[in-house]
Amino acid sequence: MSGAGHEDGEREKYEGYDPQGPDNGAGDSGSGSGSGGDGKGPEPGTPDRAGGGSPRIPMPRSSVEDTGHPLPAPTDVPVVPLVLEHDVLRSLLGAWALAACAPEETLAVEEHLGECGACADEARRLREAVELLQRPEPLDLDPTLRTRVLEGCLDRRPPRIPVPEWATAYDAETARLDALLQDFGDSEWHAPVRLRWFEGDEQTSRRTTVAGVIAHLLSVDGLVAVALGLDDPLTGEQKTPVPPDPASRTEAYWRASYFPPTRSVRLPWREQSHGIVRNVSFAGGGSGKLPISYGDFELPLHEAMLDRAFECWVHAGDIADAVDYPYGPPAPRHLHGMIDLAARMLPEALAARRQAGLAAPNRTTRHLVPAGEPGRSLRLEIEGSGGGEWLIPLDSPAARASSAHEVAHVALDGVEFCQLAAGHVSPEEAAAGQDGDREAIRDVLFAAASLSRM
Repeated sequence: MSGAGHEDGEREKYEGYDPQGPDNGAGDSGSGSGSGGDGKGPEPGTPDRAGGGSPRIPMPRSSVEDTGHPLPAPTDVPVVPLVLEHDVLRSLLGAWALAACAPEETLAVEEHLGECGACADEARRLREAVELLQRPEPLDLDPTLRTRVLEGCLDRRPPRIPVPEWATAYDAETARLDALLQDFGDSEWHAPVRLRWFEGDEQTSRRTTVAGVIAHLLSVDGLVAVALGLDDPLTGEQKTPVPPDPASRTEAYWRASYFPPTRSVRLPWREQSHGIVRNVSFAGGGSGKLPISYGDFELPLHEAMLDRAFECWVHAGDIADAVDYPYGPPAPRHLHGMIDLAARMLPEALAARRQAGLAAPNRTTRHLVPAGEPGRSLRLEIEGSGGGEWLIPLDSPAARASSAHEVAHVALDGVEFCQLAAGHVSPEEAAAGQDGDREAIRDVLFAAASLSRM
C-alpha cells in the first residue's frame, strides 16, 4: 500500500475517533512495544509506531459547530453569591468596576450595593473613572460645554449686568478661539495661513500667519471698539488716517509693525474682545442700534456683533486647518443668527451685483418692483443645526418676498452656506439642491459669495 493510502486510512479512522467513547483505549494495557495485549501485533485501527517511538499525532477533530449537529444544552448551574465581610466587599469594588470579578463575587458585590449607600457611591465614582479611562472619543472638551456651564450658573443666579443676547455669539466665539491659541508654541504662531474671499466673480487670497490672522481680527474688531469709546488698536501704529474698511485697516496694521506679528498680539486682541463685551453689557440692549461703519456700508451694533462672531469662527477654522487641529461649528442658536444675517443681506448684495453688471437683469419686468410690493422670490432652505427657510426677493431689496411669486428653490447645508458666504467655497462648488430658475439660483449663490471680504 502506498504512503498516501495509508494516510487516507488513518484520516478516516481518526475523524470518527471519540475520546469519550468506550473504545478510546483508556483501559488498555498495551505493552508499549506496538503490539496488542495478546502479543499478536497491532490491533485493527491502532496507529503504527514508527521505529518503536511514540504514536503518530491524530488528525484534527472537526468542531461540533461545523458538523450541523445540535449544540449540547448548557448546564444551568445557579450562581450562588458569596457571603463576604463588608471590608472584603469594599476591596472588590475596583475589580467590579473593571468587570474583573468572578460571577459569584459580582453577584455578592451587586447585592451589597443595594444595601450600602457608601459603597454604592464609591462604586459609581469608580465606574465613571473607568469610563473616562476607556473613552474611545478624543479628550477635547465639547465646544458647547462653556455655554452649558454658563447657562447652568446663570439659571441659579442671574448676572447683575447680563450680556445682551445679540452679543453672546461674539463672546462665545472669541472664548473658543482663545482656548485654541493658549497652548500654541512659536512654530504654531508662525504657521502659514491663507485668507480667502471673493472679489467680483473671482476668488482671491492673501498669505499670512496665525499671528497675522489675530492681528487682522484685532484691527477689524477695532471698528466696534472705537464706536463703543474704546481705544483704537491702530492708534500709535499708523501716523496717517486709515480708511474705515476692514482690508485697509488690516494692511495698515501689518505695515506699521516693525516685525511680523507674533504671539504678543494675542493679549491686546483678547483684552479688546473682553472690553467690547463688557461695554455692550453696561450699555444695555438699547445700544444695539448704534451704527458701525465698514467704509462702504453700515451695520447696526447688534448685527455687527454677529458679523464679528462669524468672522472669528471662520478665521479660527483657518487657524485650526493650518495647525491640523479639528474645530467645530458654533452652537446651533449662534449659527442660526449668523445664517439669518447673511440671508437678510442677500437682497442688497444681489442689487449691488446687478448695478455692477455682474448679475443678470430682470427679464420679466423692465423696472424694479415698487417698495413693499410682492416680486419674484427664491426660497433658500438651510439644512442642519441652525438652519431654516428664507424667502429672498430677487427684483429689488425693497420688494416684498412672496411664496406666490417663488421662481426657484435652493437647499444648502448650514455650515457649507457659511463657507460660501465666507468665500471659502466657490458658488460652482457649493453642493446645493436646486430647482427652478437657474439664472436666479446662480445670481443668489454668487451674491452669497460676494458677502465675503478679507
